[in-house]
Amino acid sequence: MKDANNRKSGFTLLELLIVIGIIAVLSVTLILVLNPAETMKKARDTQRMSDLATLKTALGLYLTGTSTPYLGGNMADTSCGSLKSSSTTPDMPVDSTGWIPVNFSTLRGGSPISNLPLDPTNSGDYAYWYKCNSSDKTFEVSTVLESSEYLDKMTTDGGNETGRYEIGSKLSL
Repeated sequence: MKDANNRKSGFTLLELLIVIGIIAVLSVTLILVLNPAETMKKARDTQRMSDLATLKTALGLYLTGTSTPYLGGNMADTSCGSLKSSSTTPDMPVDSTGWIPVNFSTLRGGSPISNLPLDPTNSGDYAYWYKCNSSDKTFEVSTVLESSEYLDKMTTDGGNETGRYEIGSKLSL
């Protein structure tokens, strides 16, 4: 007769397969719910919107804190020229040699930003763009958003370009 206390303890193959199956189903469900690619796009778009808000604040401080602001073009002209893109000229200094030709370091108390921001992707359409109008001292900075959660911001921001998220003092530049 077999001794009942002498049984081997452990998991059977069937129990292990059931646990592995449950873990696999939970993993797939978690990946589908979280959607890591979309999460990364949202993170980059959040950074883009934060960077543009910082630039808007810095340019606003420059315009109010400088008696003769220079936005990057001849003050007699009506515009500052073509769009400036951080991806084609990845210069980040704030002394007017960066991709925004404004000398933030002339402000009393110093520049409100240490470097000009660059787009998290910084290639192709994913860049920061700068436009200004020297005669009425207005500006606009814009970017393309990629996350499906933020796509409506490009059409509802009040600007004239539906394919870009625009922020600034005049969104019709």
